[in-house]
Amino acid sequence: MTYFCVCLLAISCMSLWRLTENHPRTTVFQPPIPRHDARKPKQSNSSYTISAHDMGISEEEWERLQKALEWPSPDQEITELSESTSPVHSKFSIVGLNQNYSVGEKILVTITARDQKNSLKRYGGDFFKVKLFNSKLKASVYGEVVDHRNGTYSASLLLPWEGQAQVSVRLEHSSEVVQILKKYRESSFTRSHYNGHFEGPGPKKTRISEDVACNLKWGADGSWIKGNCCCEYKDLKTGTVWHCERPKKLSCDKLVYHSRGGLESPLNHFEEQLFTKKLTNVLINGDTQLINVHPKTNNGTLERCRPGLTTPVPAGFYLNDVWKSFVCKTQHFNSAQTGNCLKSKIVYLMGDSTTRQWFENLERKVPGIKRMDLYTPPTGGPLMAVELANNIIVHWRPHGVPLRFTKMPITDLHYISNDIDGIAGGSHAVIVFTLFAHLVFHPLTFYVHEVAKIRQSVVSLLSRAPETLVIIKSGNTAGQKDIFQSDWYAMQLNTVMQEMFRDIDGVIYFDVWQMTSCHYLPEDIHPAAVIVANEVDMFLSYVCPA
Repeated sequence: MTYFCVCLLAISCMSLWRLTENHPRTTVFQPPIPRHDARKPKQSNSSYTISAHDMGISEEEWERLQKALEWPSPDQEITELSESTSPVHSKFSIVGLNQNYSVGEKILVTITARDQKNSLKRYGGDFFKVKLFNSKLKASVYGEVVDHRNGTYSASLLLPWEGQAQVSVRLEHSSEVVQILKKYRESSFTRSHYNGHFEGPGPKKTRISEDVACNLKWGADGSWIKGNCCCEYKDLKTGTVWHCERPKKLSCDKLVYHSRGGLESPLNHFEEQLFTKKLTNVLINGDTQLINVHPKTNNGTLERCRPGLTTPVPAGFYLNDVWKSFVCKTQHFNSAQTGNCLKSKIVYLMGDSTTRQWFENLERKVPGIKRMDLYTPPTGGPLMAVELANNIIVHWRPHGVPLRFTKMPITDLHYISNDIDGIAGGSHAVIVFTLFAHLVFHPLTFYVHEVAKIRQSVVSLLSRAPETLVIIKSGNTAGQKDIFQSDWYAMQLNTVMQEMFRDIDGVIYFDVWQMTSCHYLPEDIHPAAVIVANEVDMFLSYVCPA
């Protein structure tokens, strides 16, 4: 009888999910009749000419975003490696260091940047990361760096735990490297490539397949194209255009699978030297003495977790590997509490493999929950798990192209805005989405366009069902620090997402950047299980506030 109920529920859930796919306002990725484009654009490194109208925002908002994203630049063209910032010669110091402090006090750290010749830098733009930590206590806290645009930087660090603490400062990228990152982000040079897998009937009842190059079409041309052009696929709602080289034997409507392709570096020899490991993501020397922090009895109280709360810096800290939030009153959920919290909830997790980590955590944590076999790849999804006794349903699915996943059906890739349009919402519905890791390979203007469409869908959802809980999971730091997956890219996308949703009531912006940046474990695009567990506890604290 139980098996019959599980099957019946699974069929019902899949029917509902398919209905969201076929909702009249939702456009499936693949249009019925692709358009053949005979143009063959040339390779170009020139910047795209994109207007605010192309991005789907106002001129005023674009100006505001540019101001929020503004980053200092070198005051002249750098042609010698010796002129770049040196992690060996750059130093940090603690201003007015005392013998003893109390919990809640702050210390001020100053950073002085020097070049490879040990000369003081005259301009800003270096990308430093600062944190306070105690390895024995498994404690750490994030510090925000202020660029004074003259080669000096400062960071105010909160002392949130009792005991001892040390300061850590890393030069992730020199100002010279940041300018290279910015140049190629806005360039039409395509750093990430993708594959389209076409299948269809061949002669004598055989089945043939062809693999071709595919990519995003954005801007005046599609300069990545080198072969026979083009099968074009436009999502009617978002306006996003994906195109593939035209197969030699099959028609454009035979696109069946998508997969990631190779990465292509635009760097010349001099630029490659600036990205070497001895200059990238390196700890710099400074005041490493232990700071003594004494207890303080009056710590104050935090309010319940809810939409509309601002994210301070720091947003919280780790102590004994447990994240203690400064945003709101968080809880740490055991297995039974997690099941009770999610009772009669449908959780929609959307985005990339970092939200899939949340799905896998909940799958392990919710008592009695079972993953349904949807005949989809375990890493590519879509995935669904159900728990009958408490009527809990958890979905996860990846966002639409561009997406660097292994081979998977193109029909399983949906734009987040379209999926949100297909959800009725209500007090039982919880939506979590992230859109960062796979968008760092493409122009910032395209990212703004995608976020604008998601914002439009979220506003519509909250208008028809204001009780729906909507959570934006920020991008996290990554292990790679190169031209492809730099944290500087992710940090800029975080800024865009936060700015564009700042005035949208009912939306929670969940800052995991700080949680992944200050932890003692090595940074990874897929955070360690202990970090993910703390993220999920924060998520549950919003679903079931204390």
